[in-house]
Amino acid sequence: MGSSTTLKEWAAAISLTVGAAAVGYVAYRALYSRDKGCKSLVNLDIQKDTPKVVHAFDIEDMGDKAVYCRCWRSKDFPFCDGSHTKHNEETGDNVGPLIIKKREA
Repeated sequence: MGSSTTLKEWAAAISLTVGAAAVGYVAYRALYSRDKGCKSLVNLDIQKDTPKVVHAFDIEDMGDKAVYCRCWRSKDFPFCDGSHTKHNEETGDNVGPLIIKKREA
């Protein structure tokens, strides 16, 4: 009868260890893998046929103010069309446009 008690103790210890390892794994995945393991695209559909999306503008041609997209959702990219508002509501993000304007003299 003494050996069955030892067997029960071993079974309880193994169950406890497996349970603790499972909780630790789930906590690790929830806290750390989101930042490092899950890569998601920022640019979903703008100029996907080019290796890098680059736009250049002359400040002289800009006018008094220019508003550029930073969320990559604008239908008028690289200019902002306000799409970041819907993106922020859906994702909880806080991205907004880049606004460049001439300094008032």
